[in-house]
Amino acid sequence: MTSRRTGRRTRRRVAGALAGVVLGPGLLAACSGDPVEEYCAEVEDQRQPLSDVADAGGPTALLEALPAFEELQGASPTDLRDDWDVVVGRLTALDDALAQAGVDPATYDAEEQADDLGEDDRTAVESAARQLATPEMVRALEAVQQQARDVCGTSLTL
Repeated sequence: MTSRRTGRRTRRRVAGALAGVVLGPGLLAACSGDPVEEYCAEVEDQRQPLSDVADAGGPTALLEALPAFEELQGASPTDLRDDWDVVVGRLTALDDALAQAGVDPATYDAEEQADDLGEDDRTAVESAARQLATPEMVRALEAVQQQARDVCGTSLTL
């Protein structure tokens, strides 16, 4: 003789199994709220736009990638958030410094035009640009690329 409690547990397990079969694993995964799955979906969404920016190359490639990086930062799991904060924060600082100085990143040449800027603007732009070449920035870029390859199975061209 089965108790009522055992009967309810059995019905719940059967209902759960049927929901899995009826709804399908894709729908259940989409509803699971798994941060890694959500991040990997965003990595896949941003892969082509980042590849296009990288293929175009040029000195403004990282700034042109900033919107994609912001999307990835927003979707990133907590263990990767610090790295994305470094990448997005430093690129945003440079973008802001250039905008404040009234400089078009696509045409700005620091060697020829730096003297045309006011001292505060020149210092801000130069400081922000130097922050893109620090070991911390390089490590953060490498970490987000490694995570995309290892966890998501997708290469990001940065």
